Amino acid sequence: MNTHEQTHHRGAEAQRIHREVPQARFSLRQLCASASLCWLLAFVPPILAREAAPLAQDEAVEKRMVAISSELRCLVCQNESLSASNAELAHDLRREIRNQIAAGKSDGEIRDFMVNRYGDFVLYRPPLKGTTLLLWFGPALFFAVGLFALIRYLRRRNAAIKDAPLSAAEQAEVDRLLSAKETKD
Repeated sequence: MNTHEQTHHRGAEAQRIHREVPQARFSLRQLCASASLCWLLAFVPPILAREAAPLAQDEAVEKRMVAISSELRCLVCQNESLSASNAELAHDLRREIRNQIAAGKSDGEIRDFMVNRYGDFVLYRPPLKGTTLLLWFGPALFFAVGLFALIRYLRRRNAAIKDAPLSAAEQAEVDRLLSAKETKD
């Protein structure tokens, strides 16, 4: 193949590739339709929004479940209540609470079940007992230790600062500076 044929072959190959690659061209009509769809999606869903239907058939059961689960901590999120969490475990635990309510258990029995299963950590207000003493009194203990350390530091610092009398040279310099100031006034 000579150079002229090679050049012609490359040009034909480039044209074939150019025809096969689809061009991304938008008309003004398509652009306006896309913009209209975006506006529609932005404003229609809030207009059509309704209050979520309760998960339980009985509204009283649902209210009781929310009351119980609001006192329990989500074991996944740890900073949300069980009723506010969207974690999968929280959904399972709420379902378990609903089942126990349907079985006729009291709120205390349901809380005891959760504590027996997950420990005192599941409660937002754990009971006062030996294993939770640091939890209850830890903040006050840390405050007291910090206050004691601050007072001790301030007293040591004040003791280190002593009122020492001026030496004769220092006193002479002070007198000279004061007399110089009086002569200017």
